[in-house]
Amino acid sequence: MNNSSFAEPSRWLNKVPEVTLAFWCIKIMSTTVGETVADSLALNAGWGQGVTRTVMAVWLAATLFMQLRARRCVPWLYWLTVVLVSVVGTQITDLLTDGLGVSLYISTSAFAALLAALFVVWYRVERTLSIRHIVTRRRELFYWATILCTFALGTAAGDLATEALGLGFTWGVATFGAFIGVTFAAWRLGGSAVLTFWVAYILTRPFGAALGDFLTQPRSSGGLGIGALWTSSLFLAAIVALVAVAQVNQKPNRAAPRS
Repeated sequence: MNNSSFAEPSRWLNKVPEVTLAFWCIKIMSTTVGETVADSLALNAGWGQGVTRTVMAVWLAATLFMQLRARRCVPWLYWLTVVLVSVVGTQITDLLTDGLGVSLYISTSAFAALLAALFVVWYRVERTLSIRHIVTRRRELFYWATILCTFALGTAAGDLATEALGLGFTWGVATFGAFIGVTFAAWRLGGSAVLTFWVAYILTRPFGAALGDFLTQPRSSGGLGIGALWTSSLFLAAIVALVAVAQVNQKPNRAAPRS
């Protein structure tokens, strides 16, 4: 790795898209896709859990490598990475819970502690947690490690709330949606943009997971019974459409200041 990747941030453009309504719509749908795609491939396509985990991990590694090599935000590449991180983050939690029998209370606490540690180290090294200044490879590595952790934590917390605590899919969607609404209100009232962003980013994961379960699970289990395949297809189509618009409308911009 060339040391100029860290020493000359002026060559980089900010690697994260502007946070707009479209950003949050894609983020929520990507979290739902993370909940449904793995199930579709493992069950409907007959790949099985082991093959699905391996394929998704390799695909994520290849995509993340391309993302890290880019020196500006490429919408289709960024969001493909997010979708794959969502899938892999979900699989990590599912492996711990279903494969290794780790309690959701333990996994949720462990991922929360890991996320807190990542934030502390990131801030101590870079003196900022703002996504408006992802202008060096080191900052981007911190960013993607944090994103993966938020997806794993969100999956564990969502399953803990809807299953272990008996909240259910409908109340899960309503509860996490209400928390997101409170976070948005706090931001509008002058709360820290960095803090409210990361709180919302974490909350959209269990919200999307609960939404995915609500849409895919059979009516007898409290869902709408649409199925994982149809839900994945519809949400992926919506993501592709929104990302295509972002790609077409992308304008050249200056390198973000380092701060």
